[in-house]
Amino acid sequence: MTAFRRLLAFVLPFWGWVLAATALGALTVGASVGLLATSAYLISAAALHPSIAALQVAIVGVRFFGLSRGVSRYLERLTSHSTTFRLLGRMRVWFYRAIEPLAPARLIGGRSGDLLARAIADIETLENFYVRVLAPPLVAVVVIVGMALFMRAFDPALAAVLLAFLLLIGLGLTLLTLGLGRSPGRTLVESRARLRADLVDGLQGLPDLLAYGGVEAHLRRVQSAEMDLHRAQRKMAHISALQSALNSLLTNLGVWLALALAVTLVSAGKIDGMYLAVIILAAMASFEAVQGLPQASQFLESNLQAARRLFEIMDAAPAVVDHPAPLPLPRDIAISVRGLCFSYPALTPHPSPKGRGVRGEGSVLQNITFDLPTGKHLAILGPNGAGKSTLVNLLLRFWDFSAGEITLGGNDIRQYEQEAVRGCFSVVSQNTFLFNDTLAVNLRLAKSDATGGELARAVEQAQLSTFIASLPQGLATFVGERGLQISGGERQRVAIARALLKDAPIFLCDEPTANLDTLTERQIIATLHCLMEGRTVLWITHRLVGLERMDEILVMDQGRILQRGRHAELVKAEGLYRQMWEIQNQVMW
Repeated sequence: MTAFRRLLAFVLPFWGWVLAATALGALTVGASVGLLATSAYLISAAALHPSIAALQVAIVGVRFFGLSRGVSRYLERLTSHSTTFRLLGRMRVWFYRAIEPLAPARLIGGRSGDLLARAIADIETLENFYVRVLAPPLVAVVVIVGMALFMRAFDPALAAVLLAFLLLIGLGLTLLTLGLGRSPGRTLVESRARLRADLVDGLQGLPDLLAYGGVEAHLRRVQSAEMDLHRAQRKMAHISALQSALNSLLTNLGVWLALALAVTLVSAGKIDGMYLAVIILAAMASFEAVQGLPQASQFLESNLQAARRLFEIMDAAPAVVDHPAPLPLPRDIAISVRGLCFSYPALTPHPSPKGRGVRGEGSVLQNITFDLPTGKHLAILGPNGAGKSTLVNLLLRFWDFSAGEITLGGNDIRQYEQEAVRGCFSVVSQNTFLFNDTLAVNLRLAKSDATGGELARAVEQAQLSTFIASLPQGLATFVGERGLQISGGERQRVAIARALLKDAPIFLCDEPTANLDTLTERQIIATLHCLMEGRTVLWITHRLVGLERMDEILVMDQGRILQRGRHAELVKAEGLYRQMWEIQNQVMW
């Protein structure tokens, strides 16, 4: 029950609200009992034709309990749901904060649909836990104790009968339902998460599925997950029907036994006959406190399974952690790499993000050494799989290395905070992500407090002014999901403007023209070279375009640096650079 205890830990800041919901719930049931008992007494007493003065207390009691029941029920719902929404809101923030340090290293082997299911469906599942599992048992305890004392005032046997059936439903039937719902409850959460992950994968890859005729195969996969979910839901429905039937049976049986015993006590003269209806209706109303417990227990396992899936994220150790006593960044942001070696851990099949990585054999980087002093333009060239992007990940502290060193301003890069290191880089990547918002919002991702003048200057430098002027709403134009409403070239120019707006000491261009046509590529590169004058530049690419302006070029293949030098030197020397240059400049007839 570790997950149960950890869920309770989230309640501690809201314990006052939980106690208030419990008290209001007990008052609601108490008002129901009081309303029926007082009404029964009033009718029974009125049948004896007493003076109206003798009935005044009962009349006032009926009015009081009738009004207080509605008020307390409203306040109980308001308090319990307000507490639940506060808890869920706090949990969503906690979940995002737990994910953020894990990205991208610990999440790279996961499925976006699965993370989405955890962030939305699993957290929403816990709504039942906080509404139905925490306060109702406390309310039931208060009501059971109160009713036992109430019935004992008439006769101990009545108290024993009512207490037995209240416990039989509140404890016995609850435990039975809990046992029956454990397996399907766990399956329900897992199959629902798998179905959502498959649906997200299918939506994201729908163009490829249509192009390659994979729709039917993926549809069968979705149907398989849906059938698993359907079977779990059907089992839960059967359990719900069983517990509902047993609940009604035990409630009515308890009331009938109480009635039979009460009639016997009235016949024996131990109880005034005027209280017979009071006893029965009060007993009937008291079962309201325990009737919801079996249903809550039925879904307890699904709640705990959802919590375990969330705690898997929380318990995953980040691949990169900050130094306990981080150093302040120096003024001179110069990079030096010496003997750097790195390999990714193997990808694990476990659904938890613990230990996840990129599947690889051997070292991805081997004995990498270079310097990037302030103001220098350095290009790293190589075919796909050479280790270029891995080097970028290490510089940005998305991963940590175990051999060699990377220094920033003369100190080990691991002695600085991760955010401080990333603040040194303005990144233009090959896959620019734009959020489904306005251009202005996407630009301010680099600088949230950027003024209109700063935005206009960055747009002008990135040569976006003409494009933005052609838009109906200018910078207030929405770019659509992932920015797909604008072309790839314009997306890259937005990335350039974003990097300029950040104005970090180092300009890091990671394959900035990888997905562009030749004409757009040359335009983007010309723009970048104009903007990079006087800046420190690290240019990652597999194409030999614009490298003539670089101060030094490193040629990588299979994780090693094979050549280094300027463009003019490398073109003349035998090696990979010259081969790539000749292939790229061949004229095809």
